[in-house]
Amino acid sequence: MSARTTVKSIQDIMRQDSGVDGDAQRLSQLCWMFFLKIIDDQDQELELLKPDYRSPVPERFQWRTWAADPEGITGEALLDFINGELFPALKNLPVSATPGDRRRVVRDVFEDAYNYMKSGQLMRQVVNRITSIDFNNLSERQHFGDIYEQLLNDLQSAGNAGEYYTPRAVTSFMVDRIDPRPGEILFDPACGTGGFLTCSLRHMRDRYVKKTTDEWLMQGALRAVEKKQLPHMLCVTNMLLHGIEDPSFVRHDNTLARPYISYTQSDRVDIVLTNPPFGGREEDGIESNFPAHLRTRETADLFLALIIRLLKPGGRAAVVLPDGTLFGEGVKTRIKESLMEECNLHTIVRLPNSVFKPYASIGTNLLFFERGTPTTETWFWEHQVPAGQKAYSMTKPIRLDHFADCTAWWGGPTREGRAEGPQAWRVTAEEVKARGYNLDIKNPNTVAADHGDPEALLAELDAAEAETARLQDQLKAILAEALTR
Repeated sequence: MSARTTVKSIQDIMRQDSGVDGDAQRLSQLCWMFFLKIIDDQDQELELLKPDYRSPVPERFQWRTWAADPEGITGEALLDFINGELFPALKNLPVSATPGDRRRVVRDVFEDAYNYMKSGQLMRQVVNRITSIDFNNLSERQHFGDIYEQLLNDLQSAGNAGEYYTPRAVTSFMVDRIDPRPGEILFDPACGTGGFLTCSLRHMRDRYVKKTTDEWLMQGALRAVEKKQLPHMLCVTNMLLHGIEDPSFVRHDNTLARPYISYTQSDRVDIVLTNPPFGGREEDGIESNFPAHLRTRETADLFLALIIRLLKPGGRAAVVLPDGTLFGEGVKTRIKESLMEECNLHTIVRLPNSVFKPYASIGTNLLFFERGTPTTETWFWEHQVPAGQKAYSMTKPIRLDHFADCTAWWGGPTREGRAEGPQAWRVTAEEVKARGYNLDIKNPNTVAADHGDPEALLAELDAAEAETARLQDQLKAILAEALTR
């Protein structure tokens, strides 16, 4: 049975269970079960490689002990074991302060996890399907990783879950332009299910990871935080699927809850890649963590202010931000002024509203900047929907090859040889300053559509309305005549 068929069959079994309601619960249920199987497969490999290795999961709760035998416990006995023993034990695992203690990963995943299934027989069927997957088989794991990513994409249909997922094409393009290397500290302060992290891992393994030490350097330099429980759990499992031995660097926390001034030089990073939540407002008190001139409850603005502070000199960032940040005033203006004074905001890629549809129909932008030198000019690139297509959609989403023209124009690592054209234009820092730091600058090369002379259009509208009234009167007369017969 292929991995895709296995996952589909698991979802079909769960749909029969009265306790699992909707996609989000189904994925949450799948996640902790996958997690236990993946970590058990990893443990068995590590036990062979390192004679002194000890699993973070107590023996009684290891997948191989209670789940691997297809004829093992089922029905009420299985439910009692999971709800009454496994969950309490894993939620309360003792954890040491030692870095790399895998027990922390297990405890963090189970901290807010929940068993929604109410049928022990259906649970046993799901367990047996999961047991059939060998996560130590590299090709099977990679194939499953792709399917898992598709599941995360599907999660968008679960209402508000669009905030967890940035289209793969967008994350891949941003990572490709930033070009992370093993050993560079890479941070996503609002990591969701880990899209930027998995893209960065793939990018570095394809290009730069040649020896075991490169892999260690890469894994040791990852940093991430996620505020919400479900995407945090999904992200940790995603990291295990992508061969990360210790995903405890993915913290379940709110990056903005820590005072701005407490981030010191030791917290600085080389790279920030993120799509912070926008349109949201932080709870009372969060803005007081920020200096008075940066205080706002708009989440995206607080993240941008913090990212500027967190970058090392020479550090680089790519951030997804809404149009509102570009044209907004007040605190937004002060943050943009700080951005352009402390960083080189060298490129803004303007995306069409439909990139995140149907979960969000909002104009978004990719901001690329480097810390250390003030901005002298900012280049804009207007990304356009492919010819013959009105908008991106579920059936026709944005693809990485849709960014090929922008990549060709980009100009390499030092962005040399850029030229203005139908989709590209530049604005000096002086012009932006004169506009009150309004960066919502439309493409000057687009010819406005000629909709005709307004007076002639009004006359046509009056004529059309008069004709409509005449036809309505005619219809009324016909109906009146028909009713009197």
